[in-house]
Amino acid sequence: MSWYITGSGAVASVGRGVDELFRSLCAGTTGLHPLRGFDPGPYRAKSAYEIDDRPAPGVDVPHRATDILVAAIREAAADAGIDDLTDIPILVGTGLRELRSLELWWRDGVPFSADDLHFGTALRAELGAEVTYTFSNACAASLYALAMGTDLMALDAADTVIVAGVDVLTESMHGLLERVHAVPPDRVRPFDRNRTGVLMGDGAAAIVVRREATGRVRGLLRGVSANCDAYHVTAPDPQGIATAMRAAHELAGVKPEDVDLVMLHGTGTLLNDEVEATAMGEVYGEQVNGPLMTAIKSMTGHTSGASGLMGLVVGLEALAAGIVPPTVGLTEPVDEAARFRFVRGAAEQADLAVAQLNAFGFGGINAVAIVEAVR
Repeated sequence: MSWYITGSGAVASVGRGVDELFRSLCAGTTGLHPLRGFDPGPYRAKSAYEIDDRPAPGVDVPHRATDILVAAIREAAADAGIDDLTDIPILVGTGLRELRSLELWWRDGVPFSADDLHFGTALRAELGAEVTYTFSNACAASLYALAMGTDLMALDAADTVIVAGVDVLTESMHGLLERVHAVPPDRVRPFDRNRTGVLMGDGAAAIVVRREATGRVRGLLRGVSANCDAYHVTAPDPQGIATAMRAAHELAGVKPEDVDLVMLHGTGTLLNDEVEATAMGEVYGEQVNGPLMTAIKSMTGHTSGASGLMGLVVGLEALAAGIVPPTVGLTEPVDEAARFRFVRGAAEQADLAVAQLNAFGFGGINAVAIVEAVR
């Protein structure tokens, strides 16, 4: 069964709103910047992909995740022509929720209520939404939320759902990620053999999914799969990832040769890229003219729980415009990805109909979605 995507919204370091985000990505614009929200002194990695929305350099404020989440949902709802969100289920995927607000409360005494840990508090106050769910499933969270949203519609529990994802940089996660690499990462370079690791980015994305077409249709959601291979706490498993891809293809009624574009997870970490490439090679085989591929974390940083839906929103724009943003900084692909048709250097024009979106998280949580253009 296919579902209609009738609205989208996004906020990231390279653009506020879907149109600005997509233009920036196609231009190869990167959101990499020296750390904005806290003192870089204790850290080896001095940069991240943060949204420039703080009152002054080095001054951080609470509720940033909530604020950009609300902005993305507002945009998606307006794009779909929805004024009343009272009875529309909103499903939010996240990795860290409002952890940064808790850090500021614990260290600096910045006021923060425990009620605000759940995004539903703000979604009710700001948008009038009464039915909200929050899923914390690491970097696959927003596509996992999408799978749950389609389940609600398949079970006739809803005719319309809004699915969103959000995460912002936290000091504890920044410190953790930089310390797992011998060389501190200076930027995100997915699938490049000279990459040094991952850096986080701020981001939120949202889409409106409907059972029936109403007004403008941005694309069709053909299928979304999710699994948990439980292979390792942090290390990914190529078999679990390949299984998720095949399940998505089966649900969508497509074969690998039908896919024109893959929005890769592409974190730039020393292990994940090879594993994702291995799984892609297993599923797509030896196609001479396989799908075009790109990894936008090279420009947005790793937006964690928002990343899967961020890729979906950008993928829909790519299908509609016939333009694929490049993977910035990719000059020498790892062996496992050497034969892939990466878009690099500059955006590439192509006739596109079907896209695959990858998102994989800690704990072996894998999610893959398939979308189709509407002509």
